[in-house]
Amino acid sequence: MCQKAEMQFSVFLMHQLAQNWHKTPAEVFNTLNKTGILDDYIIRHYDVLHTQGEKALVEDISDFVREKGMAV
Repeated sequence: MCQKAEMQFSVFLMHQLAQNWHKTPAEVFNTLNKTGILDDYIIRHYDVLHTQGEKALVEDISDFVREKGMAV
């Protein structure tokens, strides 16, 4: 189960990715959800990820999405 902090972080990150990818937050959510990155990476590893800077997070998640075969 996702706690409040993990949920807030996930929403923040989706908005950062949406801005970087020139997509809506809903499109980013769908991409992250389809690839399993949202639950299996972002929420699961919140304790480490939330300590990183925005730029590093966007680059990291973007690379991960591409590795999963999805366009950003």
